[in-house]
Amino acid sequence: MTWTTTAPPPHGGQPILVQGTPVTEATSAMVLLHGRGAGADDILPLGDQVPHPGMIYIAPAAAGSTWYPNRFIAPIESNEPWLSSALAAIDSIVRTLSTKGIPPERVVLAGFSQGGCLALEYAARNPRRYGGVVGLSAGLIGPPGTTWTPAGSLDQTPVFLGCSDVDAHIPKARVDESIAALQAMGGDVVGVIYPGMGHTVIADELRHVQRIVDRLP
Repeated sequence: MTWTTTAPPPHGGQPILVQGTPVTEATSAMVLLHGRGAGADDILPLGDQVPHPGMIYIAPAAAGSTWYPNRFIAPIESNEPWLSSALAAIDSIVRTLSTKGIPPERVVLAGFSQGGCLALEYAARNPRRYGGVVGLSAGLIGPPGTTWTPAGSLDQTPVFLGCSDVDAHIPKARVDESIAALQAMGGDVVGVIYPGMGHTVIADELRHVQRIVDRLP
């Protein structure tokens, strides 16, 4: 199968990398979303670190290696139409997986930095039961003062947020707000703030992700 998305520009039609169990045989999936300045080939190896039998790992690429041009805490309109295109790309993958017999409750949405923000934002805008939602060095999208009113329930979806307390890109206050908002949406949220950690992914975070993956069929 050749993977493409039906998203509008700029992200529609960008490459999508896939590894793991073929979709015709897979029983679960992880959608991996890369950070700014990176690519699908940078995030896809994360799948090797959270193995699960029968899982397919899918990593879409952003146009120009950037999902949206400004900070995730900038005004929403300043990141359009890139943000809407990015969210549509995720939705296209989730819908395709459903047609292949892998419903959202067996799909883990996971990303780092800008990609982590997208994973959280997509789940918040499309609340339902997912296999899991993971934001590594990430938070919900919107300027300071944004509030997130539940539009539905995450129905106890396991959610993990991990971030440094001194991350130059992700304010701790936004991580705390995101944890509270996703809990209010019905997520089973675990949030860990790591003192002095850089803008990176560490082994303890991967252990939390593995626990989510291990709960899948």
